[in-house]
Amino acid sequence: MSSTLLDQIRCNHEEIERLERLVVQDLQTHPSSSKDRLVQGHRVRNTIHSIMRTIEKLVETYEDKDGARDDEIAALGGHTATGINVYSAFYDRLKEIREYHRKYPSGPLADATADYEALLQVKPVISFSGEEGVGRYLDLHDMYNQYINSKFGDRVEYSAYLDVFSHPEKIPCKLKLSRQYMKYMEALLEYLVNFFQRTEPLQDLDKMLSKVETDFEEQFADGKVIGWESHGQESKLVPSEHTVIDFGYYTTVDELIGVGPEKLKEALGALGLKVGGTLQQRAERLFLIKNTPLEKLDKKHFAKPALKGNQNGDAKAMQGADSSAKQIALTEAKVKKLCNLLDETIERTKQNVVKKQAMTYEEMEEERKGEEERAEIESDEEMEEGAFHNPLNLPMGVDGKPIPYWLYKLHGLGQKFKCEICRNKIYKGRRAFERHFKESQHQDGMRCLGIPNTKNFNEITSIEEAKELWKRIQERQGVNKWRPEVEEEYEDGDGNVYNKKTYSDLLRQGLI
Repeated sequence: MSSTLLDQIRCNHEEIERLERLVVQDLQTHPSSSKDRLVQGHRVRNTIHSIMRTIEKLVETYEDKDGARDDEIAALGGHTATGINVYSAFYDRLKEIREYHRKYPSGPLADATADYEALLQVKPVISFSGEEGVGRYLDLHDMYNQYINSKFGDRVEYSAYLDVFSHPEKIPCKLKLSRQYMKYMEALLEYLVNFFQRTEPLQDLDKMLSKVETDFEEQFADGKVIGWESHGQESKLVPSEHTVIDFGYYTTVDELIGVGPEKLKEALGALGLKVGGTLQQRAERLFLIKNTPLEKLDKKHFAKPALKGNQNGDAKAMQGADSSAKQIALTEAKVKKLCNLLDETIERTKQNVVKKQAMTYEEMEEERKGEEERAEIESDEEMEEGAFHNPLNLPMGVDGKPIPYWLYKLHGLGQKFKCEICRNKIYKGRRAFERHFKESQHQDGMRCLGIPNTKNFNEITSIEEAKELWKRIQERQGVNKWRPEVEEEYEDGDGNVYNKKTYSDLLRQGLI
């Protein structure tokens, strides 16, 4: 029963204590795999959020803006309009409690501890794309497509993009002051923040990014931000003509036309010049700035709002450009910070991309299926005392760990081959199966069948198939053309293969 405000306060404090004990109990359990670690982290974060919501309720109650808490405390103390009457308040409260229990008889007591213990079994839903591999790799394909199809990016392979996306300072500053680049950086920052929150749920990312903003303000004001040294220092604004187009790269109007109509219009608007006309007229109007100062141009070239005072309009344009540059630089600083935090994940992503480039589609499918089968019981990389789960019964490598699944499938170590000619002997692995065709047991089996052990009979393990093939060879070449002294093969103890004649000669001479 929590009909009173004070009783609700008591319930909220009790809930906070139970949730805190639940967090401690959950963190004392060491997860056995990386997926279990993620589930535990998100479960603990959800519990902490529940504690914070309950604390907010308590703070609001203790602030007592409507005075309800003070009124209830006064009523418990017997304070009434006529004076203090403790006994009257006590019996009124007792009557209220009896009336409540008369209407609602007591049912079976609920064990609150059991309900809270059930929260330890909850598995939060954590969504990852197939490319992210349950949080082990980054999926930057969307940002990669934006990068290679932009003016500031280069057409490089995805593996090369993973080396350059974390270094935005390498992009020339004049290519960054565009809406396209700003949208690209915002999308990249949004993805990295989302990925970090999914893989590191217990990290306080807001606090880290707040510190980045504080340090950035000081460095940007001093002109110490890499790639943005000319911005912000001593509050100087960059001239608007240099923030849009660098005329040092263009010597004729025809070269300037190659910039394109949209960029010419943007440059003219930033300078307060008219933006209308054909592409040729726009380029000619803008090219005047190369050799003529802006304040000495004829007024007919300026747009109507700029007639009142071009200097004020140009200053506003420069202020807007500087503000945009500062926002882009701040976004780059946050991206760099997140790349430092995700350094190991980025390196794993590079290795995974390089490995996939050397695999066929079938091998990638085999790898994916193997990872899905091992996902629930995959051991963490930092397991104690070298204890490893091996649900697929993979062979152990020289380091005492199970070999990778893709290597297991590549060499056919899990395959078994049965040879009927060798008295139904079973060979494990593709290599052992191919080697047995030159061994004495297989040669004796072929000799008993009256069939030469030549290369034509490689991969033949059935007696019926061997006889049928030998019959077809005899029909094609003739029965009398079989020359065992030349075509029949023998192998010595060192693995050297000879025909029958050479083998017999060497054997008589005692050379083998």
